[in-house]
Amino acid sequence: MNPRRKKRLTLAIALIGGVAAIASLLLYALNSNLNLFFTPTEIVQGKKDTGVMPEIGQRIRVGGMVTVGSMIRDPNSLHVEFAVHDAAGGEIIVTYDDLLPDLFREGQGIVAQGVLIESGKLEATEVLAKHDENYMPPEVAEAMGKSHEKLDYNEEQKSGGY
Repeated sequence: MNPRRKKRLTLAIALIGGVAAIASLLLYALNSNLNLFFTPTEIVQGKKDTGVMPEIGQRIRVGGMVTVGSMIRDPNSLHVEFAVHDAAGGEIIVTYDDLLPDLFREGQGIVAQGVLIESGKLEATEVLAKHDENYMPPEVAEAMGKSHEKLDYNEEQKSGGY
């Protein structure tokens, strides 16, 4: 083989190998930062269509309603535990070690993001509560079987919103 062609072939192979290595590192980084949304029932039983269940140690988001009477606060720290359920009857325990949002209450819809530490128990790094009585995150509304509708301007004015 001609030395010039050999040099070009070596360069082309090295370039293809470099692009493949960069693509695989990029996909690995994107996969490790992926947050999948689950309902409490899907965490316990798996997703309906695929049967996929989250793995222990996986970062996920969970949406549902805070079970009334389930909140346990540690009087010496910010640690709190509460149960989250959905319309299908699934329930998981969420632990959180920070200040809860002002609108957080039992019986309200929330979305918690964190790491699944054991089957049916999530260690949350962030808890989001709905911001008024008419709004629910679309994922939670779908999981709870409610229609997600946006208020029109006149209804917001009547309720004191801006």
